[in-house]
Amino acid sequence: MKKSLFLLSFLFFQVFVVFSQLEKPVKWSFSTQKISETEIELIFNATIEKKWHLYGQYFPDGGPIRLIFSFEKSKNFDLVGKTLESPKPIEEQDDIFGIKVQFFKDKATFKQKIKRLTDKNFKISAKVEGQACLDDGKCVQLEQDFSFNIEATTFKPQTDSIKNNPIDSAKKKITPDSVKNTKNDSLHSTKNHTSDSSTVKNATKSSATKDESSLLIFFLIAIGTGFAALLTPCVFPMIPMTVSFFMKKEKSKKIARVKAIFYGFSIIFIYTALGTLVTLTLGAEFANFLSTHWFPNVLFFVIFMIFAASFLGMFEITLPSWITTKTDAQASKGGFLAPFFMALTLAIVSFSCTGPLVGSILVASTQGEILKPIIGMFGFSLGIAIPFTLFAFFPEWLKSLKSGSWLNSVKVVLGFIEIALGLKFLSTADQTYHWGILDREIYLAFWIIIAILLGFYLLGKLKFAHDDDLEYISVPRLSFAILTFTFALYMIPGMFGAPLRFLAGYLPPQTTQDFDVQKLIRENSSTNAAKVPSNLCEKPKYTEFLHLPHGLEGYFDYEQALNCARKLKKPLFIDFTGHGCVNCRKMEENVWSHPQVLKRLRENFVIVALYVDDKKELPESDWILSKVDGKKKTSLGKKYADFQIEKYKVNAQPYYVLLDNNENLLAPPRAYDLNVDEFIKFLDQAIEKFR
Repeated sequence: MKKSLFLLSFLFFQVFVVFSQLEKPVKWSFSTQKISETEIELIFNATIEKKWHLYGQYFPDGGPIRLIFSFEKSKNFDLVGKTLESPKPIEEQDDIFGIKVQFFKDKATFKQKIKRLTDKNFKISAKVEGQACLDDGKCVQLEQDFSFNIEATTFKPQTDSIKNNPIDSAKKKITPDSVKNTKNDSLHSTKNHTSDSSTVKNATKSSATKDESSLLIFFLIAIGTGFAALLTPCVFPMIPMTVSFFMKKEKSKKIARVKAIFYGFSIIFIYTALGTLVTLTLGAEFANFLSTHWFPNVLFFVIFMIFAASFLGMFEITLPSWITTKTDAQASKGGFLAPFFMALTLAIVSFSCTGPLVGSILVASTQGEILKPIIGMFGFSLGIAIPFTLFAFFPEWLKSLKSGSWLNSVKVVLGFIEIALGLKFLSTADQTYHWGILDREIYLAFWIIIAILLGFYLLGKLKFAHDDDLEYISVPRLSFAILTFTFALYMIPGMFGAPLRFLAGYLPPQTTQDFDVQKLIRENSSTNAAKVPSNLCEKPKYTEFLHLPHGLEGYFDYEQALNCARKLKKPLFIDFTGHGCVNCRKMEENVWSHPQVLKRLRENFVIVALYVDDKKELPESDWILSKVDGKKKTSLGKKYADFQIEKYKVNAQPYYVLLDNNENLLAPPRAYDLNVDEFIKFLDQAIEKFR
């Protein structure tokens, strides 16, 4: 009786899997709109299911899969500009990947402008690829084809819709022909869809709240950076000079204070205008280029190193004297132009100290944003302007301030920080292009040495060109030294493979670490070598860029793994995963890392990790013709994404499948679930049934 109930339950589960698990969380519709006789706008509308989000186009590499629109090349039209998106995507810091990602909720619209080059009828074929995820982390890969018919002489706006309803396998079997028929049936003209106003309002409100929070934090950081600039030796001496300038020029204290306020607004205007100019002239696409391409990252690294050398006293960075002379001459003429040119003088004279700080704000905002550079520069200038304005109102404060060697100490500390931050730019280029210059332990070694040297400097054990002799150590200086040495000690275990989660967003990935004590123990332990036989029958393919976590052995090619499982007479553990899969990493960190799970995976299974989003192009002999959509799959990721859909009617990751040597299921497949005990039961059930 129990066996019958179990069999019925198992069959019910299989039916449920086949009929309902092919997720289609994003529905697309598309249309065209005439702009002029030669320009047409292609419009893509995405309707996103509740609790799902669709990743956008413009955020750095190294995280979830970005949305990509591709258009088949044709002599009939040219693309004009980039694909625009609205509303503004939600931006959040992704702790797993250590970058800021952008995504849409509920609805999104994408527009691509084209210029027609012929007056004849023609067709535009387009494709969109991307990733959608549930708010709890479950993700699916997206791929959708579009076809626009552009008419010859008389232009009529068309609206075509593609319905992405889940496939009802009970009514219709998936075959290439049926997919083609479905496409043909769905590519028909309809009326333009009207949005649900309440849904749009809610989505906009949610997005606006998160964006406002992010911008507020960035604004506060920018203000703090402005206050920090006040302590640099280029800016600090300007306080008594500029304030006394205002107080001496006017007999009326009231007029002097009005001009002081105008002076503060002039500082804000000058710096904010710089941020606006950068944004309007270069644009968001160029900003994204700055954050991801190797050339600007290496350039920023060199610039930071030059400024660091200047801060440490190697040389002084100054602007041509004629610039300062002209602004000083204008400032001495009086009237309300004088405060403005005095503010311009401050910006120019303080360039050698504020340049790196301003650059840091502009670089920090290069994530495809429009408002960030403007808001950042406004906050930075506000941080500088407020103290100058206050000192103009309260000149007696000047008596308590004395310039001295402490200002040079601030400059030197900033120099050390510049070196540490500059390495991050070089690391970004290194990881993106696989140069192998800054592996994790080399990067950490630099930071540890920088922290130790900074600590010695704060204790007076190091002295630079413009430093005075340090007679005693003040309590604040000692406190900073303690914090610096503590930070250095915290990083030292990372040289031996410790994860250092606090710095995860700044360090290169742990897979770049050559010397990992835990890895060496796993590989060289005589106990493990004696008790745990290798689960490899031959060298796995793709190990030059794919790796299993926690020192596990396994494969990244299904056929290779299945053959080995048959040879070793072990069950096969299939891990459908992806580089951009957040929940896959959570499962590996929280479930796979458990000793009992690791023991079972090492001893009882042949593991194969199938990456459904990998871009590795396969040799033509490994290409497949999909039985799902009839298309050729030429990359490693597309091949195994198609395999998962065809075989298990599921397109979400992570997804774990346990098979015997005849490719029969040993247990119901398992998705994302951080319950370790249930995962152990899942493995044990398969082990017992295989025996």
